[in-house]
Amino acid sequence: MKPTGRFKGYTMIAFRKDLVSGLIVGVIAIPLGMAFAIASGVKPEYGIYTTIVAGILISLLGGSKFQIGGPTGAFIPVLLAIVLQYGYENLLIAGFLAGILLVLMGIFRLGTLIRFIPKPVTIGFTAGIAIIIFSGQIANFLGLRDIAKHEDFFSNMKEIAIHLPTFNGYSILTACICLVILLLCSRFTPKIPGALIGLIVSSVVATLLFNGEVATIASTFGPIPNTLPHFQWPSLTWEKIEMMLIPACIIAMLGGVESLLSALVADEMTGTRHNSNRELIGQGIANMVTPLFGGIPATGAIARTATNIKNGAVSPMSGIIHGFIVLLVLLLLAPYASLIPLASMAPILMMVAWNMSERKEFVRILKTKTNDSIILLVTFLLTVFTTLTIAVGIGLILSVLWFVKRMSDLNTVYEMPSNHSAKQVKVKALMDADSRELHHMNIYTIEGPLFFGTALPLEESILGNLHHKSKILLLQMGKVPYIDTTGAAHLDRLIGHVVKSGGVVLLSEIGQQPLSILERTGLLQRVGRDHVFGHTSEAIEFAIKRPARIRYAESTAMK
Repeated sequence: MKPTGRFKGYTMIAFRKDLVSGLIVGVIAIPLGMAFAIASGVKPEYGIYTTIVAGILISLLGGSKFQIGGPTGAFIPVLLAIVLQYGYENLLIAGFLAGILLVLMGIFRLGTLIRFIPKPVTIGFTAGIAIIIFSGQIANFLGLRDIAKHEDFFSNMKEIAIHLPTFNGYSILTACICLVILLLCSRFTPKIPGALIGLIVSSVVATLLFNGEVATIASTFGPIPNTLPHFQWPSLTWEKIEMMLIPACIIAMLGGVESLLSALVADEMTGTRHNSNRELIGQGIANMVTPLFGGIPATGAIARTATNIKNGAVSPMSGIIHGFIVLLVLLLLAPYASLIPLASMAPILMMVAWNMSERKEFVRILKTKTNDSIILLVTFLLTVFTTLTIAVGIGLILSVLWFVKRMSDLNTVYEMPSNHSAKQVKVKALMDADSRELHHMNIYTIEGPLFFGTALPLEESILGNLHHKSKILLLQMGKVPYIDTTGAAHLDRLIGHVVKSGGVVLLSEIGQQPLSILERTGLLQRVGRDHVFGHTSEAIEFAIKRPARIRYAESTAMK
């Protein structure tokens, strides 16, 4: 049987390429998985479990050929807040519910909608998350003792300031060794996984020279088991579902955005095209299964996906291999991973925060000094000082309000146009030839979408300029690309006003979507189909040759 789909034409040469890229990404994913788990307030092994289970399922079931899934930095502040407020067990329930929501989003084809979140909002909350991640590693970098974690930024900064006298010189030296290696590798040997080299070298130095002086994974969280946890179904109750539904929505929203952004990056790097809805379904299934093995929520990891592509990956097999590599390391090397100092992991997460901060794009948007700059700053500050939910919600509301304002400014209405394009020549000729007969006629051209943000001003503009003696109102609507039900309602009121004054309304050049809305709302039937024309000249000829007949009045009189 021949392979189909994303594995169609798959060969041993392609497998060798996927094996190399999967091995490299798997090695990189190990320290990151543990670091993200610790920063999220859970044990490091849960990050490894997530990398294995979610990494394999996202590659196997997702909509991108090159996506690498697992725990990511974007989730850290969200998951930490959930753990602090609800506990680890309820985090698993939230992750499971988020998986269900992601599957539903994919089934109902909402993948393309998530991509329409404005860039100032995504850059704002990404930069805010980077600040939270970076600041959250200061305590481990300095080796501070007795640090309590809090949900808000101010409390965490106050905690660090209070405990600064407890700094550990050995921890600082260990962290600096790892940081120097990270910087050197990124500058001179970018293909070598600096995070892994830095982690190993600094851990060896700390073990040999500062043994017992620096906090390690084992001394803080206990030794890492070298097996996967047993399958365990979460204890779901209706009360827990209600309690964790909002956190689950946040995880699903952030996971969906992050995974699709990562898939878009992969598309740009490879010239391919991912399936957004399939990606959401794959992410959803992975997040439903991962909590059953003790794993935390996962999504597409942009940096690891890019690394996967740069190292020659050709299919989802590389992501599957990366998951099995991590599993193999867990089974064979877990006791050694337990010796890693927390100070060695701090610089890794700080570099992750620095790389994900989108600092260049942040500054570029700020320099535009537009409404987008305000949206960016508001989203950023709210992410740092409140919660991601509030930040994204306010950012989206501001974006919608300013979008409506811009559309309203672009929307125009004017009487018979003075500029005579080719298609208007016949209209003008008719107007000039029959000026006496048409003195009772007003012609208005509407340009722009007619929706809830623009309909009322347009209605008021036309009513305010109508001549009282006019018996016919002709609306040219060839440049109206879209009408919603609110726009149709205001158009209904305008027509009703004209009819009550003894006039009649004609429509010309109306497009397919507006015509469909008028038909569905019943407005087309009330206007009269014989009062709707394909061209303005036809409407004028109708007005000249036939007396105005008020077809709308009979229907509106019943209201």
